Amino acid sequence: MKYQREIQTAFKVSIPVMMGYGVLGFAFGLLLVSFDYSWYLAPLMSIFIYAGALQFVAINFFNIKAGFIDIAIASWFVNLRQSFYGLSLLKKYKKTGKLKPYLIFGLTDETYALLTTIDEEEQLKKPWYYFFLTLFNQSYWLIGSTLGAIIGSNIEFNTAGLEFSLTALFIVLCIEQYKKLRNPIPFVIAFVTSIFALIVIPSDKMLVFSILISLIFLFIFKYKIEVKEEK
Repeated sequence: MKYQREIQTAFKVSIPVMMGYGVLGFAFGLLLVSFDYSWYLAPLMSIFIYAGALQFVAINFFNIKAGFIDIAIASWFVNLRQSFYGLSLLKKYKKTGKLKPYLIFGLTDETYALLTTIDEEEQLKKPWYYFFLTLFNQSYWLIGSTLGAIIGSNIEFNTAGLEFSLTALFIVLCIEQYKKLRNPIPFVIAFVTSIFALIVIPSDKMLVFSILISLIFLFIFKYKIEVKEEK
């Protein structure tokens, strides 16, 4: 097989995401059909939207019959965070050629975390490794949401608590990030700004505010962070 090494490595690296996306995608499918929507909307949304949090929010858009402008603004705020950390992948994606549009489309929090946490083998064809990693992650979400929708159309489920699987996945990825960096400063900044935003800022603006403030402090302490990482 031409890209056997890239496929095998991408699959191995993506296993933690499979555990989270499978469960959370399943929960999304169950939730979607619980509002009397057709099961096939789950795979369609997972193929063409593929934005976990936004897909959950989209169900509410459907229910309240929101207008296009309202949907566009809300979607922008929900996914604004990806604009910030996506900038750090410009160099990594620079030579990906025809694969770049899909890599940009398929970038999620979990894919980003894997790309910035796991050390890459020098022998890998990097563009194709990134492609297969992104594709595997989307396939997990697609399969999970489709199964959830199909099964939920035939069996009643209590979906309470299933959404916590994404939070658990983020915690694991955060721990892996720290184990690699061994630098507490970015994590302390993120923790403090998030707590502050949670207390002071309205919940619908909390995420964007905490990201912006975190970025400001990261720039302020940039020298200390870089010096500590070099030691």
